[in-house]
Amino acid sequence: MVPTDSTNEKQDEEAPLKAKRSKPEGADGEEVVYQPVKLSRSDLYRPPTAEELNQLKEAESLFHCSLLKMKMEELLKEVALRERRKQQIDSFIQTITKLLQAVPDSPEVEVSDLSWLSGAVKIPFLLVPKTSKGKFHMAPPASVDLIGSYPLGTCIKPRVMADLAVTIPADILHPKDVINQRYPRKRALYLAGLAQYLTSSSDIGTMRYSCLHGNRLRPVLLLTPPGKDSSSFTVRVHACPPPGFFKPSRFHPQRNNIRTEWYTGLQTSQSESSEPPTPHYNSSVLGDLLPRAHLQFLSAVSSQCSAFADGVALLKVWLRQRELDQGAGCFNGFLASMLLAYLLTTHRISNTMTAYQLLRNSLNFLASTDLTVNGISLAKDPDSTPSLAEFHSAFQVVFVDPSGHLNMCADMTACTYKQLQHEASVSIQFWDNPTVDGFHALLMTPKPMIRTSDHVFQLCDLVKLQFSCKKLNLLSELMDHSGNYVQTVLPFILSLLQQGLGQRICLLTHSLSPDPEWSVESEAPKYKAQPPLSFGLLLRPELAASVLERGPPADSPKAAEFRQLWGFRSELRRFQDGAITEAVLWDGKSTCQKRLVPRQIITHLLFCPCFFFIPQCIHYNVQVPSTGEEESLLVVQSYDDLSRKLWRLEGLPLSITSVQGAHPALRYTQVFPPQPLKLDYSFFDREKTQRSLVPKDGKPCPAYITPITVICHMEGSGKWPHDRLAIRHIRTAFHIKLGELLKKHHNYTCRPSPTHLDVWKDGLVFRIQVAYHREPQVLRESVNAEGLLVVRDNEEAQALEMATIHKPLLTSTLHGLQQQHPCFGAVCRLAKRWLGAQLFSEDITEDTADLLVASLFLQPAPFTPPGSPQVGFLRFLHLLSSFDWRNNPLIVNLNNHLTAADYTEIKNDFMASRESLPVMFIATPKDKKLSMWTKRAPCVQMLQRVVVVAAESLKVVERQLMDGTQMQDVRVAMRPPLDAYDVLIHLNPKQVPLLSQAVDPPTVTFSRGVVTSGLAQSGGALPVIDYNPVSLYLTELREAFGDLALFFCDPYGGTVIAVLWKPKAFIPAPFKTSQVSARRVEVRGEEVNTVPNVEAILEDFQVMGQGLVKSIEARTEKWSF
Repeated sequence: MVPTDSTNEKQDEEAPLKAKRSKPEGADGEEVVYQPVKLSRSDLYRPPTAEELNQLKEAESLFHCSLLKMKMEELLKEVALRERRKQQIDSFIQTITKLLQAVPDSPEVEVSDLSWLSGAVKIPFLLVPKTSKGKFHMAPPASVDLIGSYPLGTCIKPRVMADLAVTIPADILHPKDVINQRYPRKRALYLAGLAQYLTSSSDIGTMRYSCLHGNRLRPVLLLTPPGKDSSSFTVRVHACPPPGFFKPSRFHPQRNNIRTEWYTGLQTSQSESSEPPTPHYNSSVLGDLLPRAHLQFLSAVSSQCSAFADGVALLKVWLRQRELDQGAGCFNGFLASMLLAYLLTTHRISNTMTAYQLLRNSLNFLASTDLTVNGISLAKDPDSTPSLAEFHSAFQVVFVDPSGHLNMCADMTACTYKQLQHEASVSIQFWDNPTVDGFHALLMTPKPMIRTSDHVFQLCDLVKLQFSCKKLNLLSELMDHSGNYVQTVLPFILSLLQQGLGQRICLLTHSLSPDPEWSVESEAPKYKAQPPLSFGLLLRPELAASVLERGPPADSPKAAEFRQLWGFRSELRRFQDGAITEAVLWDGKSTCQKRLVPRQIITHLLFCPCFFFIPQCIHYNVQVPSTGEEESLLVVQSYDDLSRKLWRLEGLPLSITSVQGAHPALRYTQVFPPQPLKLDYSFFDREKTQRSLVPKDGKPCPAYITPITVICHMEGSGKWPHDRLAIRHIRTAFHIKLGELLKKHHNYTCRPSPTHLDVWKDGLVFRIQVAYHREPQVLRESVNAEGLLVVRDNEEAQALEMATIHKPLLTSTLHGLQQQHPCFGAVCRLAKRWLGAQLFSEDITEDTADLLVASLFLQPAPFTPPGSPQVGFLRFLHLLSSFDWRNNPLIVNLNNHLTAADYTEIKNDFMASRESLPVMFIATPKDKKLSMWTKRAPCVQMLQRVVVVAAESLKVVERQLMDGTQMQDVRVAMRPPLDAYDVLIHLNPKQVPLLSQAVDPPTVTFSRGVVTSGLAQSGGALPVIDYNPVSLYLTELREAFGDLALFFCDPYGGTVIAVLWKPKAFIPAPFKTSQVSARRVEVRGEEVNTVPNVEAILEDFQVMGQGLVKSIEARTEKWSF
């Protein structure tokens, strides 16, 4: 049996997102039926054994709870290979081994002569340059050995890969074959010969070529079994030289094994000593020499540590969820095994540790050790091998294998390792936080780049990187990477981006080129055939949007370097502190433009002569303009001014104790923030009594003016009455008095009413509601027949408390969250626009949506808080679609007031009362038990619908953003599917006041009584406030027909009301004179029943919406009996 090469560990592609329980099976494959075990009383109550006590102590000291230990054990069972699968693999490997040992000999030919290969099989190698010296012939392998994770016991599901090392006979190779790609070409030819022989066998299912971790010098042959097991596992065949065939000293990182004259085809006078070193080529060839030694080393280490295999399995799952375990330069399963082996051999961890401890210590080591600066080595005799300094001079990341000659991280970029460090550091923080479910966040939640990075951009036209190689004079690096111009230029692109973006980002990541797979009958794919190269930016919110890049002083030696980097963008500027420095000023007046400053920087850097990427080739994923921050700020400033003026008012019988905003616009989360309006008075008539404006006959519905709610609490006093009606009269008097004082002192147009006072200020309407803190208590009190005072909760008191206490508190709290995270408001608006567009805004209210988004910022695990609206919106869709609403409360820890004990209490109370609680349960510090924000909605069916649509929308948006070939139109996810509805009520666009906010707004040729030029003024006649015919019509429909149907509409300019009949309403009911509304009588024999009269109901829809309803479309015949 053969040991494995490091890199021979390409495991499963995706970690288990949701564990699936498989049925237990007996040895003969039949299902086992478990019987309850009968225990005697003494067995039931016997004291725990020493081993059980140790397990209990371990669970208490290592895990936040014993549940985590159980979850870990279940996960390990889930990813481990079952005995039946192992038997299948062993059987298939035996079959392959027998077939390979019967490979026939072929006559010796020149390496460049491919005539012996039939046309059906191609060589898995890019023959550039075409010429190569040497002889080749086919012969049976010297040995066939198992290597890699399978014999080591660290192979895990779901994608099971077993590695076979096929030793090329020594007489095919020559000791000098390491030079000029002779060995890699012979290796590829040998694989092609094996493929040609195996094509005739019926014992092989499919046969394809691939490359080991994207390295084109190391092609492999992928074999699957025939029949139904073809997708259950893959055997990967590696061609390897005999052990010790090449001298390790030939592969020193400073040695050259690719001659310039051979590679370029041009005559040169360079001697071997003056040739540039080829460390990456050397490590590729050396990697084929060592798999057996590596397997022996890892087997020896794992035999001393019982939890080694489980520790590696957990580390592999963690890596896979972060997309770090596959592709060119990945941190694969082999490196994970070697890392654990390093920690064990250096006694940083103990052989007696559990799998969980091994995982934690590995992550801790990765987080605290920078292998880009201080490499590590497993070599026992470092004096006879290259030094770490020599490895560092040739590679960005250094981790040396036990032989001391191979850097196992040769292909890894510094950025990939920094990403690995960052992920490990974040994971350790979350695991140490008792309020976070570390297991689910870190091992069960996938972290694709599009959902992890704040900004993502792609280089689409990769063939242009060939031009960059010439411009940057990278011939020696290109030779070292054997013509792979993408991997050659990548470190230079990363370095340039890191230099240009500087302090704006805390992490720069890039996608790992996937391992190509192609048919044995096809030519090897060219480098340009790989997917676009994606780059992710993790932003520093406080610096990312800065429009000024301040450089060194003009007389500094670094000034020339700064000018060279920024070119024509750089200019000398004098600052207020008197300094004269180089500086770059980027375009950006609005918040939206400032958010795109990184885009300007990247476009500038990659448009330089060295890279020559035209902007169309840089596919940058961000949201489109008009993000509404400036409009929200204007509203908040106007509110602050009104608040100060209310505080200063004199002449009120009682003083004001607090002024609080209770509107989404005052926490920056209103989808379309209210805009100051200047009215066109020719559009309106004057109402006689109050001189308010009303639209003239025949005019379209006037522009919708949102009243911005402000709660004004008055001080307590013994003079406040204890009667609910009297309190309302007093509040009305306060509204009148406040209106008089604001008119007198500030000339604001005011209109008092019993419930509120409307104030027209700066083109905005503020709706002031006076509140008395004891009124909810008064509403709960009543006197019974015996004259006793009874206190009973009721909906009226709850609604008043919600309006005057909870909503203002939520608004001020979320306003504070916006100050901490500048993109919080933008994410909320995107989320609520999606909910509205998909007709869910009645079920998930504005406050609920804001809390859902707040949870993404307050409990972002396993991510960092969103740094852009785009990534926040994607995570919102993922939260909706993946959260286990049935079994878990969503805890939103506002202001960080909840402790670990509170979390436990909330979860325990939730489980105890689950059946009586809302289906979507959201707990906050002020609402731990009831989830008042979701008490009324959504219902189970609507939540299921939301989950399904969110999952589909997430797929659509992510596919669009990551696929440069698709048209960039995120509105696709905003267009609701209307097929499921029974009736569509089409509305007259002229009577839809918010028409301009629609996802696809039609061209408008009419006015709504608003002048676009000039500034809005206070004073003047009061406009039409809070008038939206669509919402009023919806309210009437629900009151009249709510027992028969559900009504849905997009509140932001929707011109369609979708109607869904309730199935229960169409069950025939016995005739009763009190229940004949909207029903018709059916007589069958002696039975008299009533059923809904659908034709009459549809006519009522038209009559009730006269002038507003354009047409009614009946889509289904569900009411046919």
